[in-house]
Amino acid sequence: MMKHTIKRLLLPALFAASMAFMTAAPSSAQATEITVYKSPTCGCCSAWIDHMKANGYTVVSKNVEDMETIKQVLGVPNPFQSCHTAMVDGYIVEGHVPAADVSRMLAEKPKVTGIAVPGMPAGSPGMEVGSVDNYDVLLFKPDGSATVYASY
Repeated sequence: MMKHTIKRLLLPALFAASMAFMTAAPSSAQATEITVYKSPTCGCCSAWIDHMKANGYTVVSKNVEDMETIKQVLGVPNPFQSCHTAMVDGYIVEGHVPAADVSRMLAEKPKVTGIAVPGMPAGSPGMEVGSVDNYDVLLFKPDGSATVYASY
């Protein structure tokens, strides 16, 4: 019952916000404020927020219980999903994307929905756990297609 109520209350607001983001052209100045939707108990999400702050971003953190609904409403395709979802200057930032890649995307302004690091690879920002996995940063479009933007 609670999940249904949350969806009923969140869906219209998130849909309106996502449409505003999708239709607005990115501004000419780089946005430094990023809004992060995350679980209230996720430590790696908090560590990624610290990474973004250390790289000059102002972070607005929103703790939510139903991340699945946020990802659905904003249009994050399943293959690109991770633990947290952020919005910056009209783009979705999904998962543990390095701040340098977010800044590069904002400077280049590609015609994409967003940028993602699928899953939770060890060694990515916020996931510094000793071991390091190879991973790709992907740019993705509304149709679900993606291109590799950076590799680590």
